[in-house]
Amino acid sequence: MCRTLESSGCSTKTQTCLYQVSYGDGSFTVGEFSTETLTFRGSRVGQVALGCGHDNEGLFVGAGGLMGLGRGRLSFPTQTSRRFNGKFSYCLVDRSTSSKPSSMVFGDAAVSRTARFTPLIKNPMLDTFYYAELLGISVGGLRVPGIAPSLFKLDEAGNGGVIIDSGTSVTRLTRPAYIRLRDAFRVRASGLKRAADFSLFDTCFDLSGMKEVKVPTVVLHFRGADMSLPASNYLIPVDSSGTFCFAFAGTMNKLTIIGNIQQQGFRVVYDLAGSRVGFAPRGCA
Repeated sequence: MCRTLESSGCSTKTQTCLYQVSYGDGSFTVGEFSTETLTFRGSRVGQVALGCGHDNEGLFVGAGGLMGLGRGRLSFPTQTSRRFNGKFSYCLVDRSTSSKPSSMVFGDAAVSRTARFTPLIKNPMLDTFYYAELLGISVGGLRVPGIAPSLFKLDEAGNGGVIIDSGTSVTRLTRPAYIRLRDAFRVRASGLKRAADFSLFDTCFDLSGMKEVKVPTVVLHFRGADMSLPASNYLIPVDSSGTFCFAFAGTMNKLTIIGNIQQQGFRVVYDLAGSRVGFAPRGCA
């Protein structure tokens, strides 16, 4: 098991295994790789491989640990596929407004009856991420012209595509798609007072003093499943003065990432045995 790690040091003399994992944001963790019995509410799972980090640096912000939920060989869903039938789901709350905690469910109970599913796509060059087929985006009830499925296509070399990622905050669209989405939203929100750009956001509004605001709807159209976003999932406050920004951004590469701000309030269901992912609105209750 030690030798399955990408970066490891296996010592037969001390019977220990050293691991090292680096993340895209520059964070890293180094420590001992071992097995442990994990105890959940009403459930014990034995012989789960995990890392005990002795040197954890970067943007972990005091977290007690990380649970790997990807499709790799050492992820928690892969290791426990027999125990939980390859099914899990989570519902992420808005930390700034909700008094409830986010939740995660493993096993058959994870599958919501109200979820709409879209097929998972496998990337032959990278087995970690959950890819889905995004066909287009609507703003104000109308499909945005120029946002075609070809912009989100996963090619044979493993480039491009759309991943569902709980570890990325803001949804990142390949730049041509983002520009068309942004411009369509600006046109349909022309009645709102614009504000200065903020950080990576180039479409912001001054909503100070307003008790109620009407904004254009935004819907992500996956194959077989539409994800109709609540306004709080795409217009987010960035200060205490009433400035709200359109919570999408562009990328210079072909990869599109559906981030956790857009996932808030949905129960996101992963059915690995059925090779599908689903979205159930108002799933945190």
